[in-house]
Amino acid sequence: MYKPDYPTKFPEGFLWGGATAANQVEGAWNVDGKGLTTADVVRKADNRKDMASADAVDQESLKVALADQTDTHYPKRRGVDFYHHYQEDIKLFAEMGFKVYRFSIAWSRIFPNGDEATPNEAGLKFYDRVLDELAKYNIEPLITLSHYEMPIGLTIKQNGWASRKTIADFNRFTEVVFKRYRGRVKYWLTFNEINTSTWGFHETGAIDAGMTPEQQMQIRYQSVHNQFVASAIATKQLHTIDPHAQIGCMLARQQTYPKTPNPVDVVAAQQADDLNLFFTDVQARGEYPEYMNRYFAEHHVHIEFGEHDAQVLRENPVDFISFSYYMTTVTSANEDGNAAGNMATGGRNPYLKESDWGWQIDPVGLRITLDEMWDRYRKPLFVVENGLGAVDKLEDGHVHDGYRIDYLRQHIEQMREAVSDGVQLMGYTMWGPIDLISFSTSEMSKRYGFIYVDQDDAGHGTLKRIRKDSFYWYKQVIASNGADLSDIPS
Repeated sequence: MYKPDYPTKFPEGFLWGGATAANQVEGAWNVDGKGLTTADVVRKADNRKDMASADAVDQESLKVALADQTDTHYPKRRGVDFYHHYQEDIKLFAEMGFKVYRFSIAWSRIFPNGDEATPNEAGLKFYDRVLDELAKYNIEPLITLSHYEMPIGLTIKQNGWASRKTIADFNRFTEVVFKRYRGRVKYWLTFNEINTSTWGFHETGAIDAGMTPEQQMQIRYQSVHNQFVASAIATKQLHTIDPHAQIGCMLARQQTYPKTPNPVDVVAAQQADDLNLFFTDVQARGEYPEYMNRYFAEHHVHIEFGEHDAQVLRENPVDFISFSYYMTTVTSANEDGNAAGNMATGGRNPYLKESDWGWQIDPVGLRITLDEMWDRYRKPLFVVENGLGAVDKLEDGHVHDGYRIDYLRQHIEQMREAVSDGVQLMGYTMWGPIDLISFSTSEMSKRYGFIYVDQDDAGHGTLKRIRKDSFYWYKQVIASNGADLSDIPS
C-alpha cells in the first residue's frame, strides 16, 4: 500500500536479544535423566575450518562415542554449563536489556531416547526454571524445538528422520512442551536451519556414510520431507493448544550473487538461490514449488508422500520466517568457487573481507536478502542468528572486541535500511550472546559472545563470566532501539 513516507528507525517493540542452542551451552549431558543426542556423538574437529566435521559420523564412530562416557573428545557434552549457570547468564542478558532470548529445548531432556510414552519430568522442570527466570526480567522466550539435538536413540532405532516413524515421535514431544508452557511462550521455531539437512547427519540424524551421492541425496531429501510434515503438524498443534502463540520456520540463508553478468552465471545463481529458498517456500506457502520437479527428476530423487501430507502442508503454513545470516557467496556456471561458512559453499567475492575462519563478511547482503525474502513471502521476518566468530584475547580481565562491534554495527545498519525499504522485521537475536561450543568444529576458541567464558578447548577453566566491550555497546544499542550505534567511551 502506497504511503507518502517511510520508516527510518526500528519499530517500537522490536525484539532485540541473543540466540543459543542447548547442545552448545547447556552441558549436563548425563544429568537428571537426559539422553544422548546427535550432537553428543560428534568429535571435536582436528581442523578448525573443517565444515564437514559435524556430519562425519558413521556406524563405527557412533559405537566409539556411545562407549565413551567422558566429554574429552565431545565438547558439546559439557557446553559452558548453562544448566547450572542459567540464572547468572540470564541476569547478564537482562543487564544488556534483552527483549528476547532464543534458546532450544533439548528433546532428549524430555524424551531421553526419543520414543518414550511418558516425558521426563526433571527435564520439563529445568525449562520451567529457565522460563521463570526470563519472566522475572520480562524477557520473551523464543524457543527452537529442534536445534541439531535429536535423541541418538532414534538414530539407532530408525535412522532418524529417514523414517516416517520419527514424525510421530517428534510431535509427541512438541505436544508435551506446547501444553506444558502454554501462555508462557509467544514465539516458537520448528527446525533450526532445516536446509542443512542436505548436508546429512547433524540435521537428519540419519547415518548415510558410505552411500553413493545419489543415495545420500535421496535419504536427505526424504528426511527433509518428513521434517516438513512434522513442522506442519506442530504448527497445527500450537494453533490449537495456544492460539495466541506464533510459530516460524528457520533457514540458513545462503544469499548468492552471479559471478559475472554472463547470463549463464545469472541462471546458475538464480537456481542456487531457489534451492536455498525451497525450504521456506514449502513451510511458508504450504506446497512444493514447481522448480523442484525438474531438480528432483534430474537428480533421481523420489519423495514419498503420505496420504495426507499435501493437505497437512497446505493447511498449516508458518506464521513468520526466521533465518541465520553470516555470509554470501558468488555462483558461476563453472562452479569454480571454494568459499565456505555456516554450511554455505560457493565462490569467493573479491570485494569482501573474511573472518579468521574464512567466512566472507557482507553486511549489505543482509539488506539484500531481507528485501528479497519480504518480496517473496510477505510474511514477517526475524533475523535469529548473525555474529562474528573470532579469537578473543582476555587481557587484564578485559576483552576489547572492537572488531565484533564493527561487524554488528554494519549489519544492524543494513537491517535498518531494510526496514526503511518496507520490510516487516520482528527482531534480531545475535549469535551467540555468551561464548559457547562451536557447532561446526566443537571448539571453544571460536568465540561469538558479548560475555567471555573462562574455558579453553580442552574444557579447562573457571567458567567465570566476563563482560566484553561489546557487552556495553549492545546494551547501548538496545536502550536506543538501534538508534545509537556509536562506539562506547574507552
